[in-house]
Amino acid sequence: MNKSLMSWAILFFCNLIWAFHFTSIKLTQDQVGPYFTVWAPMLLATLFLGPFVIRDFRKGNKKLKDALIFVQLAALGAFPSQVLMTWGTQYSLASNAAILVLALPVITAVFAFVLLKETMNRARWISFVIAIVGVVLCSTDDIKNADLSSRYAVGNLMIFVAILGNAYYNVGCKKVAAQYTEMEMVFYTYLVMSILLTPLVLYYEPEAFGRIPDYTTNTWIGMISLTLFHNFLSMLLFFRALKNLDATQVALSNYLITFMGLPIAALWLGETLNTQAIIGGLLVLASTLILSIVDTKAQQKKVVNINQEPAKL
Repeated sequence: MNKSLMSWAILFFCNLIWAFHFTSIKLTQDQVGPYFTVWAPMLLATLFLGPFVIRDFRKGNKKLKDALIFVQLAALGAFPSQVLMTWGTQYSLASNAAILVLALPVITAVFAFVLLKETMNRARWISFVIAIVGVVLCSTDDIKNADLSSRYAVGNLMIFVAILGNAYYNVGCKKVAAQYTEMEMVFYTYLVMSILLTPLVLYYEPEAFGRIPDYTTNTWIGMISLTLFHNFLSMLLFFRALKNLDATQVALSNYLITFMGLPIAALWLGETLNTQAIIGGLLVLASTLILSIVDTKAQQKKVVNINQEPAKL
């Protein structure tokens, strides 16, 4: 299996883990606040990775300034993506957030064009359109309940800035991916995020630590899942895939979260699936197959043609 197909398989698995993210949060929400839910798994993942990154840091003769790029990526990308999405949803509606998030692949494509000089070819446009149709079918209830009026303007603006941050972070990580290992990228990002989130946890949710002994089985399942799978395993695999795929491809694949999230919610939380949602999910899957097969072949052909061009004197 070549690197591109392996990367797509990894990305597919990452989206499966991220799709379970929403269910994990639902399992913890009765006992854990939104900031602690983000902060604790990130901090634990940072502690897990610390010894390995420090060992490699010493062996690689790197300097502290080499990791400063992640202060920028975390502060301008990952931090607003996490915090403003939480705040924005509190001041808006969950359905508004679900609709606004549809803009993420588009914004990512714009950042990728500006920062990485990536382009949208025919296969990507077709995949994007099919994915949008599929996600709309999956999100009909959210669309019906959406209210983008002025009373939710502040919350909607926060959500949009969070999406900008997410897109910037993904593209920024792609730009520096060749210089760092997957483990380093996760560790440095989470280290900065943990530092930035600590004051928010201590100010808004100081009682969170006292609740830990009273966690129910569901809460523990949710927190362990968020720590080991969402914040640890999936991010290591994500950065590995990002090294071999374009940022635009990775962003469009995020629509798989909707496709996978529906059956997970149905099985784990007892939510119902209708025919429309199933059709929408299949369309999202089809769009991803177009990206992973047709677009990958087009990119490989483009590379071969470039390599075959005679050198200019």
